[in-house]
Amino acid sequence: MLTRQLQRFLIVGFTTVAIDFVVYQLLLQLDTPTAPAKGLGFIAGTIFAYFTNKLWTFNRAKGGNTVFAIFIGLYLTTLIINVGVNSGVIAVLGEDGLFFSLAFLIATGTSATLNFLGMRMIVFKSEQRADS
Repeated sequence: MLTRQLQRFLIVGFTTVAIDFVVYQLLLQLDTPTAPAKGLGFIAGTIFAYFTNKLWTFNRAKGGNTVFAIFIGLYLTTLIINVGVNSGVIAVLGEDGLFFSLAFLIATGTSATLNFLGMRMIVFKSEQRADS
């Protein structure tokens, strides 16, 4: 079960990251400041991630407002971490185009790891697991 969930999470994650990255780059091209551009990209990916992880990765057709609220709490926490890591890497390395991409990847990797753990252990946890 863990392996299947992780595989699906990675597929959803790569798609989510692509959405995040495209929105981030588009907003940067439109002269949006870095932190808001990163935040809006992350939010766009989050909307996609909620529905696909809920319905496909963790097979939770039900859940309602409580599950959604916990998911949003997790993602707000990792949004703050994501934007902070992104900004921190840029502050350390500089504002070269390559460093924006590196900062994006580091921030995304950090938040993706935290999101998987949070969704598996808290948001979409099963009452009983075959692999526990």
